[in-house]
Amino acid sequence: MFKVTYQRYLTMIEQFLAQLPWDKEILNQSMYYSLIGGGKRIRPVLALAAAEAVGGDPETILPAAVSLELIHTYSLIHDDLPAMDNDDYRRGRLSNHKVFGEANAILAGDALLTYAFELLASPGTSQPERQLRIIREVAIAAGKDGMVGGQVADVAGEGKTLNIDEIEEIHKGKTGALLTVSARLGGILAGGTEPQVTALSDYAQALGLAFQIKDDILDVVGNSEMLGKPAGSDLRQGKATYVSLLGLEGAEHQLHAQIQKAQSALKPLHEGAIFLNELAYFIEQRQH
Repeated sequence: MFKVTYQRYLTMIEQFLAQLPWDKEILNQSMYYSLIGGGKRIRPVLALAAAEAVGGDPETILPAAVSLELIHTYSLIHDDLPAMDNDDYRRGRLSNHKVFGEANAILAGDALLTYAFELLASPGTSQPERQLRIIREVAIAAGKDGMVGGQVADVAGEGKTLNIDEIEEIHKGKTGALLTVSARLGGILAGGTEPQVTALSDYAQALGLAFQIKDDILDVVGNSEMLGKPAGSDLRQGKATYVSLLGLEGAEHQLHAQIQKAQSALKPLHEGAIFLNELAYFIEQRQH
């Protein structure tokens, strides 16, 4: 059932992405190259599932949900640049800057970010006050107090000895902020109650941390072919990770603890949270 539901969400997302107006100009091609490069679409899937968990219709929030994938993709393009992680491959293909050049990669990331807010502001079936609330929340999650701020802290921490609390704070911004707002987006736009939105937030915060811990583990035990990018990049860049601080067994213990925390947060949603509960297990077991 989980795979069927996940595929239903993926089909909705891919069909929406395919019908957006992509022309043959280099900027559009650069944006499209990275956007359709695969990936699990966790953020829009989380938004669609959250909408359904509170009794809403995921189709009505599809443009807003897809905007999250545009923001995520922009961040990956910029992360891969020589000035950042300097990765030549992403999702098994050459990184954007290796195909289109650094300048076009930077501009493609900028364009994806702004296009995301165009989608978020598109007229839809959600109440205007809900839409305005979400536009602000997404801006905060993607900006200096969220994803970008987390990335800055991550770069600043390279080569330094960090403790587990400092690493957790980095990941709450770098990975967790956008995942959390993904769940909130679905819940708010679909008309969820405040207790329901709070439950989704608590779930997604724990899920976001679990997602990053799993990334740290895969960077050590994964292989480059499955990951779609070079394994061991964190070690080469001197980054402190859950594995470097706690060891592989300790990181796996922390991962499981966060998955349990995420699943426990879903209790107020009852049967509406079946897919989200299984999604947490999927995050724990993923191999790429």
